[in-house]
Amino acid sequence: MKLSDLHIASTHNSPEINFDPETGFLELKGKSIPENATKVFKPIFKWLTEYIKDPADETNLHLNLIYFNTASSIWIARFIKALSTIDDREKLLVIHLYFDIEEFEEMEEEDIKEVIKPAADVVQDAKVSIGMKIYGTDDNGKVIKERLILI
Repeated sequence: MKLSDLHIASTHNSPEINFDPETGFLELKGKSIPENATKVFKPIFKWLTEYIKDPADETNLHLNLIYFNTASSIWIARFIKALSTIDDREKLLVIHLYFDIEEFEEMEEEDIKEVIKPAADVVQDAKVSIGMKIYGTDDNGKVIKERLILI
């Protein structure tokens, strides 16, 4: 059975979800401070476990979150860990992180290492090739600058 797109509208406390298994475009966008993170994220995790069985050649996980709580960060780490188990070195996983342009421009090498460390730790035994892109955005969410980091 073919996996269908997953679209979940944002709420006051949970992010918009747009996952397309054909293109490998996976996006969490907005604010993520749900009272019950398991209720919000468990169905998404279930979808991802199916996606991993037959992923696109390139999977792009966009974490375009203006704010997220600790419970959300735990689930996001689970998502990244699961995606890192795609068992094919020919496939590529790119993690996209978005920051306000002022924060982005103030980032020094140590800050960037600190930002990517949690993802790098989670994917240390990855079976898929992994890269990371970080973006600086304006108040409207438009990308002003970007950097590519290979993990």
